[in-house]
Amino acid sequence: MIKVLLADDQRLVRAGFRSILEDEDDITVVGEASDGEEAVAACRELRPDVALMDIRMPGVDGLEASRRIADDPRLSDVRVVILTTFDLDDYIYGALRAGATGFLVKDTEPEELLRAVRVAARGDALISPSVTRRLIAEFAGRVKVPELSPRLNALTQREREVMELVAAGLTNDEIAARLVLSPATAKTHVSRIMSKLDARDRSQLVVMAYESGMVSPGWLSE
Repeated sequence: MIKVLLADDQRLVRAGFRSILEDEDDITVVGEASDGEEAVAACRELRPDVALMDIRMPGVDGLEASRRIADDPRLSDVRVVILTTFDLDDYIYGALRAGATGFLVKDTEPEELLRAVRVAARGDALISPSVTRRLIAEFAGRVKVPELSPRLNALTQREREVMELVAAGLTNDEIAARLVLSPATAKTHVSRIMSKLDARDRSQLVVMAYESGMVSPGWLSE
């Protein structure tokens, strides 16, 4: 059973998401929060698998709440999915840097919400990868291109290739197909990369890939 926490200052939004999620046999909503401080406290008490987190909330916002969750070793298994609208694009890159697994737009279809929760719970891939790629590319493109980080020297050539594909939003199955590997081997490569770079999840690998200079926004048009 996937345990979900809903954090949004609008009660109707929480009720709508709860209705969709609790219709599923494998998902249960374990709690709700109306601001970031409540969300962090609820995560510590309830230990959800996934926290659906609004960005703009009174007091402690969703970005700060995401940082607190990511920085708390007791909550290392909690995956934060940011809820946003396109007029909040400026927050997305910061959200990923703050430790969020990914994000959803608030007007997403119910099927995509359910898929996102399941994907986040298993830590397999970014949420809404096509949108995530667009936004990360846009905001990474505003930053001066850095020199290649020496941290990446710990990676093998194959691991670098895998990390570049992770940064492009590909799932393990898609990486396996691209590099002619088994899905299990692709998953092993991703796990080793996260271990070597001390990354919490795949989203942090994406951020590291941009900030280290391994990839640039140019791949988006490929």
